[in-house]
Amino acid sequence: MNIDIYAVGKLTESYWRQACAEYLKRLGHYAKVTVVEVPDVSEQLFADRGDVLQQEAAGLRNRLKRCQRYIALDVSGELVSSEQLATLLQEQIASGLGSLGFVIGGSCGLEPQLLQDSCHRLSFGRITLPHNLARVVLLEQLYRAFKIIRREPYHK
Repeated sequence: MNIDIYAVGKLTESYWRQACAEYLKRLGHYAKVTVVEVPDVSEQLFADRGDVLQQEAAGLRNRLKRCQRYIALDVSGELVSSEQLATLLQEQIASGLGSLGFVIGGSCGLEPQLLQDSCHRLSFGRITLPHNLARVVLLEQLYRAFKIIRREPYHK
């Protein structure tokens, strides 16, 4: 399976890049995972937050064209356990889906239409995570999900 992670913004700090690189390396044993970065839009350029979301959504939609189905990360999405995420991932694999996307918004979140068009909305909790940290958490949870699916031990 191919998994594409569409993320608004670049990882500028080395510690975020290192954490993501580690999980991408681990995930390589289970799936082809690609991170697609979309430029974030400065809130200072627009008077309205909705305009920022629309601009970022346009960049995301342009890249999402190659994705068959995507899951949006959203603070108001469904709270799932690691086991439930593994089940969701396993269902997507079993459906014959060749690729699956995950979308992470920028500091303003995701445009409502992008959320509506997603096949699923997931939340890592009701707290707001910085989008850089959300990317690391997503990669770790995908790695954990594949370990659960294959009934392999997860070393801490």
